[in-house]
Amino acid sequence: MSRLRLLRRSSSSTTLIPLLRLLRRCSTSTSTSPPSRSWSPRDAFVAAIERVRARTLSPEDAHHLFDDLLGQATPVPVRTLNGFFAVLARATSSAARIRDGPALAVALFNRVCQEEAGPRVATPTVHTYGILMDCCCRARRPDLGLALFGRFLGTGLRTNEIVATTFLKCLCCAKRTEEVVKVLLHRMPELGCVPNAISYSIVLKSLCENSMSQQALDLLQMVGKEGGCLRDVVAYNTIIHGFFKECGIDKACHLFHEMMRQGVVPTVVTYNTVIDVLCKAGEMDKAELVFQRMARNGAQPNKVTCNGSKFSSLTDGYCSVGKMDKTFKLLDAMVSAGIEPDAVTYSALLDGYFKNGRIDDGLTLFREMPCKGVKPTTVTYGIILDGLYRAGRTAAAKKMFDQMIKSGITVTVSIYTTPSFPVYKAYFNFFVFPI
Repeated sequence: MSRLRLLRRSSSSTTLIPLLRLLRRCSTSTSTSPPSRSWSPRDAFVAAIERVRARTLSPEDAHHLFDDLLGQATPVPVRTLNGFFAVLARATSSAARIRDGPALAVALFNRVCQEEAGPRVATPTVHTYGILMDCCCRARRPDLGLALFGRFLGTGLRTNEIVATTFLKCLCCAKRTEEVVKVLLHRMPELGCVPNAISYSIVLKSLCENSMSQQALDLLQMVGKEGGCLRDVVAYNTIIHGFFKECGIDKACHLFHEMMRQGVVPTVVTYNTVIDVLCKAGEMDKAELVFQRMARNGAQPNKVTCNGSKFSSLTDGYCSVGKMDKTFKLLDAMVSAGIEPDAVTYSALLDGYFKNGRIDDGLTLFREMPCKGVKPTTVTYGIILDGLYRAGRTAAAKKMFDQMIKSGITVTVSIYTTPSFPVYKAYFNFFVFPI
């Protein structure tokens, strides 16, 4: 063991491994030195995991760690090794010293799998492969994940649902959509894995993301006829959203009604998706019917349903067609459901008022915002300024602009580029950028 320590001190990383191999060839199995009590593989790997998280471990440090591991006879616990690979494979270019964590994890894993390392270093399990493949997929390196799966098949280990599902994710991430369907329907059963709802959901999502929503629907219907477990709300939501993205509104609405006939209960996500697209298409009557069905079925509306903080939904839809009374009924329903209107809601209402010529009503609503604990945003002021100038109320607009500056609201490009901004551009330059 003293000879090994001497070699570690005097040899570079490029010459250490060949010398160790030479020593192992010259030694008999009975002369193997006992593991050093001063170096614990488990403790070393636990410390390395913390260094990866702290972004202080370099690729050279990682390879030196495996030099030490390969140079002694105490195996590292496979759970600790798996944890190290998982943390390392998630390290990306944002880390201070590791630029490509997945590639480094695979390189180190290959060293563990070398014949001369053997089981005395570590014996990778199906979980080891599953962890690395999943991390490679998350890091957008599906090529590494697929290569790992190929190595896994050569080990003789039995494939489980987790590894098979992760293989599907790698194929989807690599945009090999047509191939992933074949693997799902044929290759997985050959490997002894029965596709489950998660497997199907991964494939359906990939099909829809690649504008193949009709193929996703065909798969859904085929599995349903065969008595599969695919008829769940997540699968329907995925395809409905896919059809909407491909402008297949009629197909999406038909599928929405079909899922209910099949006994699948829509979720708030389902209703939000349908309502959002119908509002954007100007189909407010249909959107209102879906909203009423949502209330009857006990699905609780949320902010996405009511004000479209992410989507242009019912509030924007009603305002765009001038149905302000229905907008305020929706507002009352929001409050009753425990959803307090925010700046996005008020901005949508103000936009509706000003576009429909109800300037005074809009200003009254604006003055209510502080009383409700809602602070106007740049968007809010932009709507009011544009509305006031279009209505010819220049003095009021300048006063509102001055109020915006005093309240500390940042003047953004959206304000500067409003159609009516040239009217008060000189005013803006005088107060904000004085010469």
